[in-house]
Amino acid sequence: MTIFVFKSIFKIMYKILLAFTISILLVGCKIKAPLDATANADRKLQSELKGNWKITEVTYPGSSYFKVNSFQIADSKCFVGSIWQFVPNNNKGTMSLNGADCPAFSSSIVWSINKEGTFGLKFIDQGVRSKNVTQGYLMRVTNLTPSAFQLVDQINVGGQQKEIIYQFEKVN
Repeated sequence: MTIFVFKSIFKIMYKILLAFTISILLVGCKIKAPLDATANADRKLQSELKGNWKITEVTYPGSSYFKVNSFQIADSKCFVGSIWQFVPNNNKGTMSLNGADCPAFSSSIVWSINKEGTFGLKFIDQGVRSKNVTQGYLMRVTNLTPSAFQLVDQINVGGQQKEIIYQFEKVN
């Protein structure tokens, strides 16, 4: 009887340990991998973003009915007029909000574009190294020309995925 109880407890402990180990591996790998600025980078596409850009429009379905808190910083409409600088040789840059009735905000950023056109973005607090920031945003780059492009993000609205589009224009 004692051996049977010992085997049962051992099997339960083994299953718990196995489940715990698998969950740690899945969570640990998933967060960091997509935001690595050098993984599968499309250097040519990244070089096309070199310079200063301004968001001229933010659009999404139902924008007159609800607000979107973009990047957990401010209402999406506050990003209209924001200035973004992209430096492709080191995948760094800056961004700043400057709209009336919006919070003052500026930040260093780390960004990249992979060969599939996925744009990875991390906001970096002063004094923090980018490799220590494990959360960021993945969007799609579309309609890239020498003077304009769009970043398309997915948002959840009432349980449905909708697109929010940030329209960028080149600043001379």
